[in-house]
Amino acid sequence: MPAYPIDKKLVIAVSSSALFDLTESDRVFREQGPKEYKVFQKENLDTLLGKGVAFPFIKRFLAINEKFPDKKPVEVVLLSRNSTTTGRRVFRSIKSYGLDISRAAFLSGSSPYPYIQAFNASLFLSANELDVKGAIDLSYPAGIVLPSQVNDDPYDVELRVAFDFDGVIADDEAEAVFKAGGLEQFHKYEQDKLTTPHNAGLLADLFTKLSFMQKLEEKAKEQDPEYKPILRTAIITARNAPAHERMVTTLESWGVWANETFFLGGMDKSRILKVFKPHIFFDDQKDHLKPSEDNIPMVHIPFGAANSLN
Repeated sequence: MPAYPIDKKLVIAVSSSALFDLTESDRVFREQGPKEYKVFQKENLDTLLGKGVAFPFIKRFLAINEKFPDKKPVEVVLLSRNSTTTGRRVFRSIKSYGLDISRAAFLSGSSPYPYIQAFNASLFLSANELDVKGAIDLSYPAGIVLPSQVNDDPYDVELRVAFDFDGVIADDEAEAVFKAGGLEQFHKYEQDKLTTPHNAGLLADLFTKLSFMQKLEEKAKEQDPEYKPILRTAIITARNAPAHERMVTTLESWGVWANETFFLGGMDKSRILKVFKPHIFFDDQKDHLKPSEDNIPMVHIPFGAANSLN
């Protein structure tokens, strides 16, 4: 079977600031300006960039293609504010790390997010808050990679991805009710809408396509009992009973599910994250994304009611 065309693939777009540690490069740009930044990158062309917060996630995501080399169902595209000249160092580091990334857009200082849709990306990861908010204003799926220490265990080949539900996989309809009327009104609203699926959130397409990747793994397991799946997903939500039922209705209507689901009723999510140890965790509420001693890679989705100033 031929490889999927890009419009059929699960595509993730990533900025160089999310993929690599650009602390030193950013300091040169801020303190000395673009001209010296260009000189600095040229002088350090063959100096390997350090791993960024999203690196362990991206490396394991690309490993899905190694499991299905005839299909190659996933792709990573680099969307960068660099020029082609200053971006050469980024691509040399990509090659040195053995990452199968060949498509890129270099915008010479401009924001890259307008090209998310052109590359059919189900997610854009960046450390640049303005770029992410600009993308979300256009209803594009994007998240801000928050600073944390990178832990890339070479013996841990499994890819673990964790999601909040409201404002991430689903839209913020229920979250807006909670914010306006409190918990009691939220539970009443969700009971009234029990059989009505939620509308899709910004990362619904990502979650759905990851579920499809898991179905590919299930088929591989059926054909070869020795096959060991590499992708594991979790939904970690502040919902609890009875509000859990509408979430179940939604996922069933989409034909998707997660390996592990946690209805925490307001319990601290870090207690679950410490055990699940995701390579990336998506949440729309910054209060749930506090740095921890476990250095969980966290992504803020600044969308909807949870991020409203009202």
